[in-house]
Amino acid sequence: MPKKLYSKFFIFFLLGLTYISAKESASGGDLKAEIKEYILHHLQDTHDFTLLSYTDEQGKKIHIGAPLPVILWDEGLKIFSSSKFHHGESVAHVGENYYKLDHGKIYKTDAAGTINYDDSHHATNIAPLDLSITKGVVSLLFTALIMFFLFKGLADSYKKNGMVAKGVGRFFEPIVIYIRDEIAIPNIGEKHHRRYMGYLLTLFFFVWFLNLLGLTPLGINATGNIAVTFCLALITFVITNVSGKKEYWKHIFWMPGVPWPMKIVLAPIELLGVLIKPFSLMIRLYANISAGHIVLMSLISLIFIFKNWFGSSLSFMLAFSISIIEILVAALQAYIFTVLSALYFGFAVEEHDHDDH
Repeated sequence: MPKKLYSKFFIFFLLGLTYISAKESASGGDLKAEIKEYILHHLQDTHDFTLLSYTDEQGKKIHIGAPLPVILWDEGLKIFSSSKFHHGESVAHVGENYYKLDHGKIYKTDAAGTINYDDSHHATNIAPLDLSITKGVVSLLFTALIMFFLFKGLADSYKKNGMVAKGVGRFFEPIVIYIRDEIAIPNIGEKHHRRYMGYLLTLFFFVWFLNLLGLTPLGINATGNIAVTFCLALITFVITNVSGKKEYWKHIFWMPGVPWPMKIVLAPIELLGVLIKPFSLMIRLYANISAGHIVLMSLISLIFIFKNWFGSSLSFMLAFSISIIEILVAALQAYIFTVLSALYFGFAVEEHDHDDH
């Protein structure tokens, strides 16, 4: 047999042994269920930071992390620490009321923590207005502060050094120039691009920093939260349509150069496109970031499923490779969101030279 054929046979043989070992180690199904629960928990926005958890000799689950403040409006303001929930295992007694954490939501219960469900397995208990500072909110505030001090320092360095960046500003200055020269001006135009530069720069660095923060061991998945991507897309949607010129709306409701029967047919389609654009922005960022986290966590989990040197090593190398790719994806998704926002702004302020027939 040729050497290449021997090598392929040997690789497939090792993969087969790894697969059999994985099947044997996960035959009970408990480990897979625990891993699935852990991945889903990682994707959720929780009321605490959990760095790690383990089960002690007595079978008690120990969580290591930091609780966050819970803020509820239930016939008045209720503020307490999320540590009272003990990660959903206990009932929080606050004043005369009892609250329990169930699947990431807080419900009002009795002293025993009873939660009632309907036929669709949806909780029927009263859910007070939750204004809590979750780990997602903390990440948003932290990123905003980082950006404020970072770019304030960059602006100060320009003033002190004759419009020449110093220190970390030398790294960010080319990115700012790139966004202006390669994103804003080509898509919006030389005449109008300056009006949108503040938002485009904020958008790019905000999404980029949040994506990078999601790759840390803190378990933050802010841009994988559809509420966050929805708000970002909504801001782009509002700016686009508020700044839209007469020609922009005319091309939506009464397209120039098109026979009037076709205008009646195309107008609802064009109007639907106005709503689809921000929706696609929201889904694209949410889906890509969430998928990246799921793939990465799944590969890491395979280390504990295989439980042998070959399978675990292979899983580690794959997870490491995906982590490197995710660093690139973090910047790529911020770039795509910014480019599409600039493109929509360009459509809104574009000036047309035509005759209406």
